[in-house]
Amino acid sequence: MAKLYFRYGAMNSGKSTALMQVAHNYEEQGMRVLILKPQVDTKGGGELVSRLGVRRKADLLIPPETDVFEAVRTANADGAPLACVLCDESQFFTAQQAEQLFMVTVDLNIPVICYGLRADFSLKGFPGSTRLLELAHTIEEMKTICTCGRKAICNCRRVNGRFVFEGEQVAIDLENDVQYVSMCPQCYFKAKRAFYAEKAASQVE
Repeated sequence: MAKLYFRYGAMNSGKSTALMQVAHNYEEQGMRVLILKPQVDTKGGGELVSRLGVRRKADLLIPPETDVFEAVRTANADGAPLACVLCDESQFFTAQQAEQLFMVTVDLNIPVICYGLRADFSLKGFPGSTRLLELAHTIEEMKTICTCGRKAICNCRRVNGRFVFEGEQVAIDLENDVQYVSMCPQCYFKAKRAFYAEKAASQVE
C-alpha cells in the first residue's frame, strides 16, 4: 500500500537536500520519480535549491488552481510508471492539493513524500502543512539547531537585517531582503519581545 509521508522541519534542516538524495536513490535503481514544486515558491525559479548549493530542476511547477491528482495521473501515463512523487516546499500547496496528494496514494498507489515547513514565522500553520499533518500516513520531523545550540523549531523572519513578527504569511526566503533564521522557542520569544518593546517605544515618542 502506497503511503503519504510528510517530513517537516524548520528552515535549514536539510529538507530539499534530503528530497534530492531520495530522488537520486530511486533513479540509481532505474526507477522514475516526479518532483513537484508549488509555483508560489519563486526561489530558484523552476529549480529546487538546497542551502548546500545543490540544485535540481522540478518536473512540474504547481499553481494553486492545479489539480495535483490529475497532474500526477497524466505524468504517470506518459512514460514509465512513477515509483514515487516528491514534493518540495509543500507548505505552499493548498489544503485541497494536500488532499489530492493523499488520493494519489489511495487511487494511483504511488507513494508521495512531502517536505516542508510546519508553521510560518508567526508560529501559525500553513493550510497545506496543516492538511498534510491531518492526512499523512507517516509524519517525520527533520531536526536542526538554533545558534544557541538548542533544537530549533521556529522560523524567524528577518527583513533588512531586522527580525519582524508582522506581515503577510508568505514572503520567499532571499527575496526582497527577506531571510529566515531557525530558532529555538527561547530565542524566538526573546527576539519577539524585543521587537514589540521597540515598537511600543517608537509609538510613545
